[in-house]
Order: sequence, then structure tokens, then C-alpha cells
Amino acid sequence: MANTQRAIAPMLRLPAAPDEKPYLVGYRCPECNATYIGGNRVGCSKCTFVGDLPEVRLSDHGTLYVYSIVHQSAPGIPVPYVSAIVDLPEGVSVRCNLVDIEPDPQKIEFGMPVDMVTRKVRERKEKNAHGDEETIDIIAFFFRPRKDEGS
Repeated sequence: MANTQRAIAPMLRLPAAPDEKPYLVGYRCPECNATYIGGNRVGCSKCTFVGDLPEVRLSDHGTLYVYSIVHQSAPGIPVPYVSAIVDLPEGVSVRCNLVDIEPDPQKIEFGMPVDMVTRKVRERKEKNAHGDEETIDIIAFFFRPRKDEGS
């Protein structure tokens, strides 16, 4: 039985090489360098360039712009958790959850540096093209407070 990984979001790339880290992608205008996230665009809303925008690798770090501590969610989702928006150096913002931090306003600072991490959030079994059952690990991205260089 094979074990395969799939990204939970289309903007998350999971490289095949085990020594490469997963990363987020965006799309950059070749005329004005404006960067966007989400599906590929057919033009730039900043400079009105028309055409496909090439995919670019986004930074794996940013700063916490805003957050909310969620105390009530769908059944099966543990609460409380920290839902956040992180600003990346490329000028785009990403909605995500903060992990590895206590969901306490005294412990979370606006503007604090954060780093992207990925984790398996669930798995599912499905049949592949050969009819064999395989386990699919569903991988999501999160951000966590940047660890001090000295620790």
C-alpha cells in the first residue's frame, strides 16, 4: 500500500524530493511586479497588463497582521485555535492558523515574525489507477512564531 501526500490548498506546493521544503506560490505581473495569491490570473489589476502571470515561489516567513482566537467551530475541530492573517514580504497576505502558541492575547503580538510549517491534518484511503488502495496524507500549511536563533 503506497503512501501519498496531497496539499489541502492549491497554493501549497509539496515537492517530490524529500530534502525540499513545501512552499506557497503566487503570481507576479511581469510589467509592474505586483504579486497575487489564488488561482492564476489573466491580467494585473494594478497596471492593467493583460496576459498570464507567471507563478512565483513565496517566502516561508512573514509578520502577523491580525488574529482572532476561535472558541466555537464545526464539530470535530478542537478549540480554541488562532486564526490569522500573515503579511508576506512579497506584498500579499495569507489567511492561516497560528500553531505552537498558546491561544492567549497576552502571548500573541501584532507584527511578530512568523514562519510557515506544514503538517498532516488528516488521511484518507482511496483506490489508485491500478485498483490498489493507498493512503493519502492531506497536508496543510500553518504559521508559527519564529524561533529565536539562539534556541
